[in-house]
Amino acid sequence: MIEILPANDKKTFREFIKFPFRLYSGDPFWVAPLLSDIKNQFSHKNPFFRHAEVMPFIARMNRETVGRITAICNQAHVDFHGEKAGFFGSFDCIEEITVARLLIDGARKWLGEKGMEVMRGPMNFSVNEECGLLIEGFDSSPMVMMPYNFPYYQKLLEKCGLSKAKDLYAYITDVMATFPEKFYRVSAVANKQGMTARPVNMEFFDDEMRIFKGIYDSAWEKNWGHIPMTDEEIEHLAKKLKPVIVPELALIAEINGEPVGFMMFLPDVNQVLKKLKGHLLPFGIFKALWLSGKIKDARLLLLGIKKGARKRGVDSLLFIEGLKALHKKGYKRMELSWVLEDNYPVQRIIEAINGRLYKKYRIYEANI
Repeated sequence: MIEILPANDKKTFREFIKFPFRLYSGDPFWVAPLLSDIKNQFSHKNPFFRHAEVMPFIARMNRETVGRITAICNQAHVDFHGEKAGFFGSFDCIEEITVARLLIDGARKWLGEKGMEVMRGPMNFSVNEECGLLIEGFDSSPMVMMPYNFPYYQKLLEKCGLSKAKDLYAYITDVMATFPEKFYRVSAVANKQGMTARPVNMEFFDDEMRIFKGIYDSAWEKNWGHIPMTDEEIEHLAKKLKPVIVPELALIAEINGEPVGFMMFLPDVNQVLKKLKGHLLPFGIFKALWLSGKIKDARLLLLGIKKGARKRGVDSLLFIEGLKALHKKGYKRMELSWVLEDNYPVQRIIEAINGRLYKKYRIYEANI
């Protein structure tokens, strides 16, 4: 017998967060998240819950947990897009269609009771966080804040009646010491117009994150699925990212002192997390500090340019300064992700620096 239960007490929620550790045990590419981070994400101290509800579920077969899912009702999305779309995330399941179908149907039913008309995912919890189902590129671990799953998940979701909404791309390339001549020409023109790029000032990090928010909302306003973050959410994200930010890899572009663009590379801390197996204490912190110096990969997490500053060379300036910093710091490879499948201008820039499409992720949807 299979039953679907809301994971809304200590015992069931513990099963919910521990299930992937059993499911992926022995998989060489899965990266265990820090349990403290998962608990923090689901804590009502997370400002996401000011405008959203999340219901986690587990599936049990013969008293053993065999799957999990979350249903997410985000009022911010409904208000911003004028669309009654709910979401699902944290989908993990044994290779059994009956279990997958019950999980999907459980999330769909809960969202329907909230008045939603469409279900989309996976999202954990929105496009501002980890999202997408890996459908290509199973031969390596994910980089920081990118998902990983078994190949059979795609078949399960599609058998459950979900279809493609949008694909997200991840590119990989070596950190180069020099760039195509076009980048230098465009960057020189940008410099003549008063454009400069500077690293974030960690002493005034909260102020810098407010600058980021202004650029982010302008740059991503028309992007598929975008939801503006509240000030509280920006502060929450800043607190999460601050310990792993390398100032030289987080750049703000300015025109005559006015911020117009933002780029942030993050060291691939997944290389450290993989060794910690979900626990930072009691000795993991020392291992993390030792291993952090061995990280040679970075992910381009954020790149945004205000509407009025586009096509003026800001992107070339940021790429040149960012990649110079990566090279100086000794990084060898960088991932550029994620990129919408139809964002052709950014794809052309990535291809110009020898970026190779090496992973694809998919957002699915279904009517409720």
